[in-house]
Amino acid sequence: MRRLLTIILAVAALSAAAKTNIEFTDGKIALTLNGNRVVTAPKEGLWSVATGWQNDWMCCYHYANPDHTEQVGEWSIAYGKIVLPEGELIMRDSYRTTESNLVHCNRRYEWHGERPLEQVTLSVKFSVAGEKLMPCLPGILYYGNKNGAKVNSDIIPVYNGTEGEFAIFEEHRYPMPFAMLESAKGGYAVALHTVPSPVKGAVLSDQWWSLGVEAHQSHSDIVLYSGPIGYNRQHSVAKALQKSPMRYTDTYITLEPGQIIEKSFYLELYPIEREGTGFQRPIYTSLDLHKPYNADRFATFEQIVRSKYNFAKGRWIEFDQNAVGFNMYDTSVRKDIVMGWCGQADSPGYSLQRLAKILNDPDIEPMVQRSLDYLTTFKIDEQKGTFVVGYNGEKFHGGDPVSCGQAMYNFAKAIEAGRKNHHYNTQKWEQFLRSASDAVSNRILSDSWNPLSTAEGFYIAPLAIASKLLRQKRYMEAARKAAALFAERHLTMNGCYWGGTLDATCEDKEGAWAAFQGFLELYERTKEPLYLDWAKHAMDVCLSYVVVWDIPLPAGRLADFNFKTTGWSVVSAQNQHIDVYGVLFAPEVYKMGRLLKDERLCRLAEVMYRSCFQLTDAYGSQGEQIQQTNFAQRGDMSNVHKLRGGYSERWTVFWITAHFLNAAARFEEYR
Repeated sequence: MRRLLTIILAVAALSAAAKTNIEFTDGKIALTLNGNRVVTAPKEGLWSVATGWQNDWMCCYHYANPDHTEQVGEWSIAYGKIVLPEGELIMRDSYRTTESNLVHCNRRYEWHGERPLEQVTLSVKFSVAGEKLMPCLPGILYYGNKNGAKVNSDIIPVYNGTEGEFAIFEEHRYPMPFAMLESAKGGYAVALHTVPSPVKGAVLSDQWWSLGVEAHQSHSDIVLYSGPIGYNRQHSVAKALQKSPMRYTDTYITLEPGQIIEKSFYLELYPIEREGTGFQRPIYTSLDLHKPYNADRFATFEQIVRSKYNFAKGRWIEFDQNAVGFNMYDTSVRKDIVMGWCGQADSPGYSLQRLAKILNDPDIEPMVQRSLDYLTTFKIDEQKGTFVVGYNGEKFHGGDPVSCGQAMYNFAKAIEAGRKNHHYNTQKWEQFLRSASDAVSNRILSDSWNPLSTAEGFYIAPLAIASKLLRQKRYMEAARKAAALFAERHLTMNGCYWGGTLDATCEDKEGAWAAFQGFLELYERTKEPLYLDWAKHAMDVCLSYVVVWDIPLPAGRLADFNFKTTGWSVVSAQNQHIDVYGVLFAPEVYKMGRLLKDERLCRLAEVMYRSCFQLTDAYGSQGEQIQQTNFAQRGDMSNVHKLRGGYSERWTVFWITAHFLNAAARFEEYR
């Protein structure tokens, strides 16, 4: 047997009080923090391979440790093999440290046998010390999805870190392809960044590697498998439908004689200062690894604005001389003027004022004035602190915090803009905003206020703006109280931002956006650094939903357009497709880039805005529910293997257009 090496590779200190080392002893890697071993190879062996399949899961495990090692330049290389009756499986791991303090590994498998080796599952596993470690799987699982679990634990992925739990998903489901485990008690976190790829020799036609976590009694594993997935203690199921999983089994592979399979990944160990911050560092590592900054391959800012404006004009409807505005739906299908959420009839009243010079259309001024004037007639419920948000030609309807908060924000921004250019009479708008702000402030400042979710975070920004516009300190008092409550609830991630979308009740980017927008607006109005810190935390949750890589797609509608996923965003832990919603908070990402002097954020914001214009047709129409993974909400959903690559182009509610114009207006302000 050839000589085994013991190598210790020091990684630059991540803080003045912390030192991370990489130990490569007898070919088995370990990562230490301040002398404590945090990440190790599993006790069974550095390599593990399963060669059987029973009860919808892998079985017949074989383990191996290195039999020799060598140092070649910057690479530490470990060699080993598993001897089977059918032949030998040769393994090789190559490790190096990067300039950004990551451990980069290339793992190689090579089958030496006369016949194919069937029902094989390859794996990458690293054990992380600590009990009940909390995970972040971007776009999927946030520290256990504790808030959503209280409402619909059978529908969304949940995870408590107790022995026997697992959460493992297809790599193409991840907007940022990493899995993180945090030890709040230990003061550290670990992330594994995968280089996503489909698997050669798979039984399924579109089988990819999978990534996730598994909980044990005194530690947890971060894992990569050559296909198997599952969650909520159910093996071989995909989060394929809005309200239920679908069976997704037989995810093993066949190794042909001489076949080589390689998997590349990165390990990251780092200290954390407080609970709920472990997810933040790997977000920026993911940005650095994938560099999603090429905006020039997409449509220009002006092309997008003009196209979306033309489509918006086509949604203008008039029920009578006074009841006018922007229709939520295709007018030939249904007529409904709705504020906030999917309708956004209030949004053009602000955005078109800011974009008037670009568009140079005399129709803008009467549309803005008439539409907002009409919306001010919607009745405010002073007891509930909400107001009617929709009118379908026969009756008024609706009234939820998400829609009301978004409408109030757009009224506040419209008043700001209207006062500056003097073309508009803002008197009715101001009275409506005052009445709404009075009602909302009364609700928030009452001793009984105890909001269910982060949805009411959408009130923070408009109250902060209205406090200055309408010279009412009470509105700022309410905004501060709401911000403090949501910070207390969410900064530790013992319950992540949630409830910001109305067709899911779980962790979602809209809930995070509500807090992000509110915290940042408070910072802008007060310049208190605490609010900027809170805004950074909420923004990073928003960013974790943003896709930073171009996910290869199977034949289908998306592949027809050579669709690029970079810049789009996963909806929620329940609804796992991607959409254009990220364009709405892209301007604030840009602003944070300026405030934090981080050019990466500025460049990412531009990509988010311009990439999401893809799929817009010659009419300016663009649908929703882009199926980048095994998930769908519309169409034929009977076969889990046919979901990925689909596109629901006919669900063209007005927010898809309004958010582009709204974001463009704010970009114009911030630049």
